[in-house]
Parts: sequence; structure tokens; C-alpha cells
Amino acid sequence: MSDTPQVGPVHPETQTLTADQVTAAPSPNGKPKKEGKPASLWSDAWHDLRRRPMFIVSVVIILVLLVMSFWPSLFTSINPFDAKTCELATARQSPSAGHIFGRDSLGCDVYARTIFGARNSIVIGVSTTVITAIVGGLLGLIAGTRSGVVDTVTSRITEIFFAIPSILGALLITATFRDLDLGIWLVVLALSVLAWPMTFRIMRAAVITARNQDFVVAARALGASQSRIMFRHLLPNALAPVIVIATINLGGFIAAEAALSFLGVGVQSPDISWGLMIADARNRFLEAPLPLVFPAVFLSITVLAFIMLGDAVRDALDPKLR
Repeated sequence: MSDTPQVGPVHPETQTLTADQVTAAPSPNGKPKKEGKPASLWSDAWHDLRRRPMFIVSVVIILVLLVMSFWPSLFTSINPFDAKTCELATARQSPSAGHIFGRDSLGCDVYARTIFGARNSIVIGVSTTVITAIVGGLLGLIAGTRSGVVDTVTSRITEIFFAIPSILGALLITATFRDLDLGIWLVVLALSVLAWPMTFRIMRAAVITARNQDFVVAARALGASQSRIMFRHLLPNALAPVIVIATINLGGFIAAEAALSFLGVGVQSPDISWGLMIADARNRFLEAPLPLVFPAVFLSITVLAFIMLGDAVRDALDPKLR
């Protein structure tokens, strides 16, 4: 009798499959499933945002406002910068078929001025947001990465700016440099100088949290340079909270521009902005409220749309809120 052991039948449930024998599990329709790309924070956030009504509504409103800002002629055929379109004899006229928002105290069409006023308000908000995100984000990235003396000095400078009241500081800057004739960019400068510290703090905190993670420690152990660690590993993982706060702040900057224009140090005539329109109409509000109400409503809707967008992005980027 042979000493060779008898090999019994191989049971399918105990058989080990080779790599070539592994097939994708069938989908409910009978076809093999395709292996998808690994999920990431941004892809998950985009998938979540598309299902949020608040995000969709805010994006639609913002897109309409952007089109209104850059192509106002699509919404009105009246050019409010043309003095011929203003008739003093029809000042504070009630809404009519040709002037659906009525006329202001100078006989100008309120609807056309409201449409054209969107450009300055949104340009100021977007420009201030971009500048504060770049300046505050870059300084926060450097301070959070290097720590030590660099972190201490930048943090103390930031605290000095935090101690300055925003509106009071913006009033001081715009009043001091008004003679430079910078137009709306003086308002952007005033708001940016006082708003970047908030972005700095958020970026710095996010970088400090990320720099102790395993992937950063591994990159440092493999000899990655400081700049590579900053921009390749830390920045992408600390960018989400900065995007959220920038989106929310954009609406606040538009409201701040309106406040400065209302106080007489923001956008100046003959330019048009919603804040300037509100300031011009406040003295005649009881006699003719509509020239103030309509730009105020547009301003409120714009600020609310950007805040809604920021809230939706925050909820989508925060896994704890899902």
C-alpha cells in the first residue's frame, strides 16, 4: 500500500481563489460592479451638497446675481448713468408699468439703479474675500507649520488687529485715504486690512491639528522638504474650514460695504451701490419708502444667499454633521 495520503475532493467553500479568479460581485441588475475611485473629502462633500435644497437655492440666487452684476442690460434697458433717464418732475413717483420700482428723489428709475448697483456690491465682497483668504491663509499656514518665534510674532500682530473695531477701523482708513481716488478699491482695502486675522486663526488651528497626523510625520521622516510638507500635505487638509469661513464672510463683506456707503465713506456718487441707494433714500423714507425698500431687500437676499451657501458647505465638509 502506498504511503501517499489520499487527497479528498476540494470543497468550493474552502478553496482559495487566485487573483486572476477573483471577479467583481454582481450588481442587482446582474452585471458586475465596477470598482470606483476611493472616496475623498471633496467628492463626499460634493455628493452631499447636491442633495441639499439650501445649497441649490443659494447657488441659483448667486448665479442670478452674478449675471445681473456683469450683464445688467439683460435685466433693464435703462442706463441709470445717463442723466437723460432721470426726470426731476417725476421724483418719488409710485411704481408704474414703465418703472416697476418707481422713481427716487432725483426722478431716476429705482429698478435700473438696483440692478446696476449689484456690480459694485458683489465685486467688493468677492475681492475682499479673495484677499483675506490668500493673506490670512498663507500667514496661518506659515505660522502653524513653523511654530516658535514665527508663530508667536504673527499671533501677537493678529491680536492687535482683532482689538480694532471693524466698522470704526474701516471708517478711519476710508476717511484717511479718500483723496487717493481709489474708488471701490479703497473699500476693499479697508475691509481686507481688518478681516484677514479671522482667516489666519482658522488656518493656523487647522494646520496645527494636521501637522501631528501620521501622514505628515511619515513625510517628514522620508526627508520631505518644509515647503513640500506645507503645500502638498498640510494645505489640502487644512483648506476646508478656510473655504467655509470665506463663503460665510463674503455675505458679511457685502453688508459691511453697504454700511460704509450708508455712512458716507464707501462707494461715492456717481457710482451706484445698494448701500449708497439706501443712504440717499433714508431722508425721504416716510414720503417715499420704495427707493429704500427695494435695494434693502436685494441686499438682504444677497447676504442671506451667501450665508446659506456657507452653512451648506460647512455641513458637507464636517463629517460629524452628516
